[in-house]
Amino acid sequence: MAWLVLVVSGVLEAVWATALGRSEAFTRPAPSVVFGIALVLSMGGLAYAMRELPVGTSYAVWVGIGASLTVIYAMVTGTEPVSAAKVLLIAGLIGCVIGLKAVS
Repeated sequence: MAWLVLVVSGVLEAVWATALGRSEAFTRPAPSVVFGIALVLSMGGLAYAMRELPVGTSYAVWVGIGASLTVIYAMVTGTEPVSAAKVLLIAGLIGCVIGLKAVS
């Protein structure tokens, strides 16, 4: 259960990071509210997962999922350019997250 919560929390990290960028320094209400809700849920899920999983592994997986999804979303929506190097590096990051799960 802790792994599932951790993965969902990582997805929510991507949500709040994206919403933060779209909030324009908290001047736009809708993205600001999405940011706040996603942030609280993401941190709460991370804290929950850390009750059963090692702190270092939990944090690395959480950040890896959030960072990967944030960049992938930005590339898919066209707000960030796509390059072969970025795709390769994101694939490596995802591979490392899977590796951390495999050795845990």
